Amino acid sequence: MSFSEIRKFLIKMQSDEDLKKQVTTSSTADDVALIGQRLGYYFSGDDLLRFNGQKVDKVTVRKIDHPGEYH
Repeated sequence: MSFSEIRKFLIKMQSDEDLKKQVTTSSTADDVALIGQRLGYYFSGDDLLRFNGQKVDKVTVRKIDHPGEYH
């Protein structure tokens, strides 16, 4: 698990409005992980889901359950 990478990514996101917009408009954790990987942060969508509820500075990671989603 790469929680340190997620923390670094979230810190970067707070100072980059374009990145913040990309992340907040992403549909899945995998989409967010791909954005991070393109910037050199190595974590997976599963890592991000496991990070649910954690706070880094002003950002809290929240998993959103969509209607009709299977668990």
